[in-house]
Amino acid sequence: MYIPKIYKSEDRELMKQIISENGFAMLISAKEKLWATHSMFVMNENMEDFYLETHVSRGNHQAKVLKDGDEVLCDFLGANAYISSSWYDHINVSTWNYEAVQVRGTVRLMTDDELYLHLHKLTYKYEKQQRCPMFAEEIGEENIRNEMKGAFGMNIFPTEIHIASKLSQNRKETDFKNIIKELQESPEENSRKVAEKMKNTKSV
Repeated sequence: MYIPKIYKSEDRELMKQIISENGFAMLISAKEKLWATHSMFVMNENMEDFYLETHVSRGNHQAKVLKDGDEVLCDFLGANAYISSSWYDHINVSTWNYEAVQVRGTVRLMTDDELYLHLHKLTYKYEKQQRCPMFAEEIGEENIRNEMKGAFGMNIFPTEIHIASKLSQNRKETDFKNIIKELQESPEENSRKVAEKMKNTKSV
């Protein structure tokens, strides 16, 4: 991912936040042919570093060709919003503000037990916020392991990490403040999220 220096971030906490909040992301591979799958990711941390977990259907091309050591690219898009040039006090072009993470890494296929734990964690992450959560314990190990037959799990160990945070850092103060104002008034949740992100980058 090309990131101009002004928008390039080294903030690992920001990276974790983007991945955690936008776990339904793109798994991209080029083995035999270019292929992309929307899949659910979980970030697994240890004391020194982290790796990603995901799974796809066994009917997916990636499940048929990916092996240990193969390279993949994981693409996470965070908060993003259209920025109209009508919000500037001068003639310019419109653009898009966004936060994103790309993780290039190598694959290690999951064992059955690792896949079971992965699905257990994934279920907990998204069920805990439901009104009547259905955790893995309620579903039952037998049912989960039966459904696992159609899933292809993999761990992805990062070799490159790219973090982009494009939040109008190149704009003068008056335009910067007006962009925030316009985004805050938007009916779109993503736009309001970008406004909050911008407010946190400077004392506005």
